[in-house]
Amino acid sequence: MKILVINAGSSSLKYQLIDMKDESVLAKGLCERIGVDGRISHKTADGRKSEYDVSFPTHKEAFEEVVKVLSTGDTKVIDSMSEISAVGHRVLHGAEVYKVSTLVDDKVIDTVMELKELGPLHNPPQAVAMKACQEVFGKDTPMVAVFDTSFHQTMPEKAYIFGIPYEYYEKYHIRRYGFHGTSHRYVGARMAEVMGKKPEDTKIISCHLGNGSSITAIDGGKCVDTTMGFTPLDGFIMGTRSGAVDPSVITYIMNKEHMSPDEMSNMLNKKSGFLGLSGISPDCREIEEAAEKGDHRAALTLDIVTYQVKKQIAAYAAAMGGVDAILFTGGIGENSSNFRQRVCEGLEFMGVKIDKALNEKASRGENKFSTEDSKVQVWVLPTNEELLIARDTKEIVDNIKK
Repeated sequence: MKILVINAGSSSLKYQLIDMKDESVLAKGLCERIGVDGRISHKTADGRKSEYDVSFPTHKEAFEEVVKVLSTGDTKVIDSMSEISAVGHRVLHGAEVYKVSTLVDDKVIDTVMELKELGPLHNPPQAVAMKACQEVFGKDTPMVAVFDTSFHQTMPEKAYIFGIPYEYYEKYHIRRYGFHGTSHRYVGARMAEVMGKKPEDTKIISCHLGNGSSITAIDGGKCVDTTMGFTPLDGFIMGTRSGAVDPSVITYIMNKEHMSPDEMSNMLNKKSGFLGLSGISPDCREIEEAAEKGDHRAALTLDIVTYQVKKQIAAYAAAMGGVDAILFTGGIGENSSNFRQRVCEGLEFMGVKIDKALNEKASRGENKFSTEDSKVQVWVLPTNEELLIARDTKEIVDNIKK
């Protein structure tokens, strides 16, 4: 079975074609500038590449080009689109409607669009992409929606209800939803596997650290708490996002600066975090370089974020009554040994001991960098959301056939 995995944005469409016989990636690529002009970048597993401009008025034309580049020309990996058994779609927000991955039909597409208030940047283009995919592949090709929020649906009420009048939860479903769920689910299960344990016998803290970051407490294979909240803005500071802020700070600045709600949202989401604090960049690598050269605000930014992450790890260990393993994934988590070391320093009281030399070598690939006598294992684990989407899609499609 070959499954096409799709991650659609408002003007982009990332794709991977995965052969589920051995879970190998046959080809992957990116359609970008949809609705503007258009460009596709395509690469096969054996290194063949293709990149060219092509008109993408809508997502439909992008899907048509994906089929073309997969099945024709010098970069073909299949003979026809009939070899694609199913399509798996990453969808940001399923709210409380979709608690597990779901077979896509017209109702699902409509509901994903209706949830646009909860995911305004992601849900509409993802609904549009599912509709376009349906038009290109036909309704006989099954599609599956895999929701970033679904893994966090196991959180208890005490973890997801905010301290505002309960009526707003009842009226508007305002609660902690959490994001990066597909990533946390993949690495959490993989962590149990490399430890040689069943997921139900583990307590794991998953640190997905990148331009957008979140930490999740996984107890017995299930999410019991996570840092992102009603939106991906909550938690600790990120590339351009503020993370959690005293709500009164927001209203105070709005009054002083005469800012509208949209202007404040833009500031918190796009002008804060690493960028706003350092005044340099949202990129952790550039912040670390500036800090090494003595830039105070860059050093302060690193101090703040590593302090916040450290606190959160300790808090989740307390929430679960212990922890067996801490894992780092995402662009920063996988690649910055300096960041990982700063986070782990001071967690010795929890039984965490790291080998600094191993940590230096741990980036890229699955690598343990805690010492043998550490009571808590500490790992770098690359995430693979596309593979998890493909696995969910295969499972659902296989069940249809039974």
